[in-house]
Amino acid sequence: MRDLMRRLPFFYGWIIIAVTFVTMAIGVNARTSFSLFFPPIIDEFGWERGVTAGAFSFGFLVSAAVSPLIGRAMDRFGPRMVMELGVALMAAGLLLAPLTTQPWHLYLTIGVLVGAGSICLGYSGQSLFLPNWFNRRRGLAMGLAFAGVGIGSITLLPWVQHMIEQTGWRTACTAMGILVLVVLAPINLLLRKRPQDIGLEPDGDAAPSASSVPVSNVVDPVWAGIDWTLSRAVRTARFWWIALAYFCGLYIWYAVQVHQTKYLLDIGFSPNVAVWALGAVSLLGIPGQIALGHLSDRVGREWIWAASCVGFAICFAALVALKYFPTLPLVYLMVLTQGALGYGLTSIMGAVVVEIFQGKHYGSIFGTIMLAALAGGAAGPWVTGALHDLSGNYTLAFVIGIGVSVLSAIAIWQASPGKIRAVAGQLHKAQGAGVG
Repeated sequence: MRDLMRRLPFFYGWIIIAVTFVTMAIGVNARTSFSLFFPPIIDEFGWERGVTAGAFSFGFLVSAAVSPLIGRAMDRFGPRMVMELGVALMAAGLLLAPLTTQPWHLYLTIGVLVGAGSICLGYSGQSLFLPNWFNRRRGLAMGLAFAGVGIGSITLLPWVQHMIEQTGWRTACTAMGILVLVVLAPINLLLRKRPQDIGLEPDGDAAPSASSVPVSNVVDPVWAGIDWTLSRAVRTARFWWIALAYFCGLYIWYAVQVHQTKYLLDIGFSPNVAVWALGAVSLLGIPGQIALGHLSDRVGREWIWAASCVGFAICFAALVALKYFPTLPLVYLMVLTQGALGYGLTSIMGAVVVEIFQGKHYGSIFGTIMLAALAGGAAGPWVTGALHDLSGNYTLAFVIGIGVSVLSAIAIWQASPGKIRAVAGQLHKAQGAGVG
């Protein structure tokens, strides 16, 4: 099998990207589909909205709690075990959810099982090993892989909605569980943790010969030479700057994603415009993630993270302005900056951490940092909603969103991954450091 992997006419890393693309398209959107199951579940049981929606929020907390454990599992067992565990948990949750008769059934299936499975199959789990396969094209590769989420949202979710309308939420949920199991279980057996495991080098490069001088991307050889364990990493300022940047990044992401539809309806836009805006953001996120990921390989991760934060800041500013000038051009601006710029954050989340804390304990370090990120993802919607309830409008919450966007950009510059390892387009900095 290893010989076959090496003899392919193209680099095996692109198969890894393809598997991840499909896994993200199905796995992430299988969890997102809860928003489609939500109305018919309420209609059937008559439960309070807060109690019912709490199952999804509880799943977010479960995801955050298991994130460090998944990182350790990746370090120890590799991606095949982690992904197959995620498939088993998510499929079990989706297949058991139709048996629901009490709220706690929903919390166990959609919350615990699907929530824990999603952390394996989603951005966090994939970022634990994908960066190993590419150096020069790391941002592009991860942007392509994560674009699967956008493709899945515009293909899979309409299919689920159609099935709910035709056959009911239970049948649709069962179908999703079967899809996760039948498609994702076999293809994730193709995964490997790093190219060296099958005798290859990152990017498909030839192994360095005894006579050749390998090109190094290391800018700070002292830092790069440290064997970074989790305990060492948490004692550095860079670890906490990344954690802050990621907390703020997911705060702004989910703050606007959860509340924008209701806000647009509140200020007088039609349901068609509000729903279109949410879908258009996901659609624009596809080329946005790919292009910004590729650009980050040329100019550096800090610049692209900052550009994405600027996108969210403009998005929040447009939302504030919409209250006073409810015009379609401002809606277009909000959608464009959020999708094409803001969604670029995900294409470099794994790259930033691996370029600072590269080593055999990277999974544990990244998984712990994602605990802060997921906390931000949980805080964003809650704080935004609470501020609305206190003030009677979203203005203060959206202004705070602008401030959090700026803080995230500042934090990633403080972490400065480019001062540890240079991206492909900035290798002259590493060579200059080596000469010095």
